[in-house]
Amino acid sequence: MPKTPKRKLKTYQTSLGFYDQAIAAPSMKAALDAWGARSNLFHQGAAKETDDPDIVAATMEKPGVVLRRPVGSDGPFTEHSELPTDLADDEAKPKRKAKSKPTNRRAKAAKQPSRKVDDQQARKAAAAFEKEERRREAERRKEEAARAKERARREKAVASAQAALDEARREHDARAEAIEAERVALDERAEAEQSRWDKQRMKLSEAVRRARE
Repeated sequence: MPKTPKRKLKTYQTSLGFYDQAIAAPSMKAALDAWGARSNLFHQGAAKETDDPDIVAATMEKPGVVLRRPVGSDGPFTEHSELPTDLADDEAKPKRKAKSKPTNRRAKAAKQPSRKVDDQQARKAAAAFEKEERRREAERRKEEAARAKERARREKAVASAQAALDEARREHDARAEAIEAERVALDERAEAEQSRWDKQRMKLSEAVRRARE
């Protein structure tokens, strides 16, 4: 059976919250999924594909893993990045006008040695990405199985409690029915006794009346 060719990875970059984020992924959709984005950041202009050699090299070393750096910084992307150091001091510090730099990003990049990713490294990165994807999928399945197990446990507990309630209700209904039958029988006995007494009382009262004449 022929093997499915591995998709070539590309490096995508965005800014979310306090961090710039980058990832090596085979598609924009895969990058959005890894970032946990709820909307298409690429269509919104908030994400892009980048060919910055430093960023590409960093993401290709850990394909499928979201790398971060403090937002707006030029530092390296890492798996565990600290928060920007000037967050708490922004309001306290006086605002300074940014000094114009004689060199731009392109000039800076031109001075740095080229760090292009060769085909062998790209294939290795693609394989590592697929491995990371399988790990994340395994974690998702594990979490879903745990949630399903918890739902089954709750449903079983609810069913058991409901069965106990239904059984108690049936027992109560049976006892209440027996008590009601006994009450009806007692009412009938009481009525019969009252009727017998009324007849006897009238008869004896008549005998007393005659004896007095």
